[in-house]
Amino acid sequence: MESKNVNVDPLELDKFSQLAHRWWDPNSEFKPLHEINPLRLNYIDRFAQLAGKTVLDVGCGGGILSESMAERGAEVTGIDLGDKALKVAKLHLLESGKRVNYRKIAVEELAIEQPHHYDVVTCMEMLEHVPNPASTVKACAQLAKPGGWVFFSTINRNPKSYLFAVIGAEYVLNLLPRGTHDYAKFIKPSELARMARAAGLDVEEITGMTYNPITKVYALEADSDVNYIMVFRA
Repeated sequence: MESKNVNVDPLELDKFSQLAHRWWDPNSEFKPLHEINPLRLNYIDRFAQLAGKTVLDVGCGGGILSESMAERGAEVTGIDLGDKALKVAKLHLLESGKRVNYRKIAVEELAIEQPHHYDVVTCMEMLEHVPNPASTVKACAQLAKPGGWVFFSTINRNPKSYLFAVIGAEYVLNLLPRGTHDYAKFIKPSELARMARAAGLDVEEITGMTYNPITKVYALEADSDVNYIMVFRA
């Protein structure tokens, strides 16, 4: 199904499309995603107990998290608007043998098509790349079953996050390509919580994700000044 781009920045889409062929290379520009994936996966699984659950991965990209959740026994659907990323995701299934249903469709469209359909909805590292994050949050809420779990991860907006997520990650440590993030699109936890409450979600927990440049280790901690994950119940 060809989606109407109701809530997408074409420049953001093009930026990730140009790198899509490197999505599964753990030493590429997507190295941080590979390194944080076990943290994200275990955190989601701790709350949602993925085995046997229907899961929607919004903004799935090349499928790193989608495949991992499928490996935990979930029935996973991954959606994205990037043709190249979805092609890479589908091709990788031939190598991994995992089962994921990938679709090119906007989350707002899917919310109309499949309301209250999923036990778990994940939307990781995406909100800071769309023009209208509140629209994405609302659609994710509509897709979750009553009592279902909804997970968002994004970047806080403050001087520290600019220093670490933009200057540090993109210009000093070269963890990410320059221009990956736009500071103006970063979202404070209070703003995300407000969007979620307006969409009928209840906040369960917030946790930060930190990076130690000396040990080169990512960790989940109480510090949510830069990267953070918020958990909600529908």
